[in-house]
Amino acid sequence: MNSKILIVEDDAVIRRELKLLLENAMYRVAAPEDFEDIPVLADREEPDLILLDVNLPGCSGFDLCMDIREKTDTPIIFLTGRTDSMDELNGMLKGGDDYIRKPCPAPLLLARIAAVLKRTARQESVPPCFVKDGVRLDISRCCLIWKDAPIDLTRTEMKIFHRLFQTPGEFVARAELVEELWENQIFIDDNTLSVHITRLREKLRSAGITDFIETKRGLGYRI
Repeated sequence: MNSKILIVEDDAVIRRELKLLLENAMYRVAAPEDFEDIPVLADREEPDLILLDVNLPGCSGFDLCMDIREKTDTPIIFLTGRTDSMDELNGMLKGGDDYIRKPCPAPLLLARIAAVLKRTARQESVPPCFVKDGVRLDISRCCLIWKDAPIDLTRTEMKIFHRLFQTPGEFVARAELVEELWENQIFIDDNTLSVHITRLREKLRSAGITDFIETKRGLGYRI
């Protein structure tokens, strides 16, 4: 789906021109005429980027940026007719991602928008999805998901599953798991891993999952 851009610009002519330019560039656009509660609107519209005028009726775009930042990390590009370099610095310090002086040639504006969208998209950390036999490992929540229900994991349990989910169907040696889990500790009783595996199996069994972790003597564990 094409990116959505929220235009916060009080000049009706500029607002219409920006909206037409962005729609012709295949962006989805929201361009409100009321600026009473932009942070709430930004939260509701869930845009991928906000074009924010610095001089708005009754408020400063810089202050508005700070209010928006309390609700969302959506990238913000300031649009302004000001030429003072201190204003640009202030915009960056207030949480802006770029600062563009008006009037700005359309190709340059589109290029700057695309650059910010690309950069912020790379910064989003989306954990890889690990699924095996209907069981999903949710790294961000530190749990397994089975039939839409979470199974909470300790940090060590999550690390065990993370390693096993990386190579489903392949055995992971006990020594490799011990080294990966407790590499900074001088001595770990080999039985410690067995205890964690036993606890994991109990959690799985309680959730109705059986025979998920397989053990083979001399080879290790696999899912």
